[in-house]
Amino acid sequence: MSQRGRVSSLLPDFPWDTIASVKARAAAHPDGIVDLSVGTPVDPVDPLIREALAAVAEVPGYPATHGTPQLRAATVDALKRRYGITGVESDAVLPVIGTKELIAGLPRLLGLGAVDLVVIPEVAYPTYEVGVLLAGARVARADGLTQLGPQSPALIFLNSPSNPTGRVLGVDHLRKVVAFARERGAIVASDECYLGLAWDERAVSILDPEVCDGDHTGLLAIHSLSKTSNLASYRAGFVTGDPELVRELLEVRKHAGMIVPFPIQSAMTAALGDDAHEARQRERYRARREILRKALQAAGFRIDHSQAGLYLWSTRGENCRTTLDWLADRGILAAPGDFYGPTAAEHVRIALTATDERIAAAVARLS
Repeated sequence: MSQRGRVSSLLPDFPWDTIASVKARAAAHPDGIVDLSVGTPVDPVDPLIREALAAVAEVPGYPATHGTPQLRAATVDALKRRYGITGVESDAVLPVIGTKELIAGLPRLLGLGAVDLVVIPEVAYPTYEVGVLLAGARVARADGLTQLGPQSPALIFLNSPSNPTGRVLGVDHLRKVVAFARERGAIVASDECYLGLAWDERAVSILDPEVCDGDHTGLLAIHSLSKTSNLASYRAGFVTGDPELVRELLEVRKHAGMIVPFPIQSAMTAALGDDAHEARQRERYRARREILRKALQAAGFRIDHSQAGLYLWSTRGENCRTTLDWLADRGILAAPGDFYGPTAAEHVRIALTATDERIAAAVARLS
């Protein structure tokens, strides 16, 4: 094998490539496709954020890898104001080039390799496993700590609220994970990109005082502005938590030139300082969720978990690819559950990220 193909050979097929034919089938619908397969925002970026981006467009110099003091201060304030997360140090905030980049690179950034075990959720966004494979480490899918037996992982990925299932991990569960990790010397990286989109249950951060008793040692919380601020195209996210771990990540990222552009940092600062635009976007998703959930249930789907997030984790009690075909015949595209793990083969992930007009079209077709 050539050097050029060695890394790509470690990775699975890119999941969305496997549904190209189904997408074409859905697109053939006379009224066009309703694409509910991806969680990409469709609503506009708030003017306040766009203005902050444009205001610094003429700045020519290199930005700071650590982010501006204003961005880090806005992050600390927003975490406390929106989620009740206290004790975060400004120096322990690090902007990242979208959280997918961080998740895929985190095992390598932490120096993990072949001897290390990384735990990911049983049903999980594919990037967790990709990050482990890229580092050459070993992967275990486990939701319960007893599944690991005597093994001592180096890193435990959590995702609450979950993508794809919308499942929310409660305080008791999170406390057990933190205690387990500290007993065995593991780092916990909690992907909290959907924390601001809880519907039926309260979602809490790994950094919440109820979970960690105010001690962030060994803990990392990963947050994105893609979902609640519609900044997917900006690649705007951050990681925070244990100051020592964040310093380690900062040093590696400085050497590697992994820097969030300065205009994006300015836009992030504006977004984190304003809760009104976030509340408006949340209401859009709430309304879409309500009508789509009812239509799916009326059409014979059972919706599991889905207490939070941007997806309805749905099943007709059959193989997910059969369900995918059923939806495609109606011009609707979803994501098959087998993207997310071997135990999810009877579910499809149906996103709320479509315009009101397209959601209404989906509802009409399901009826």
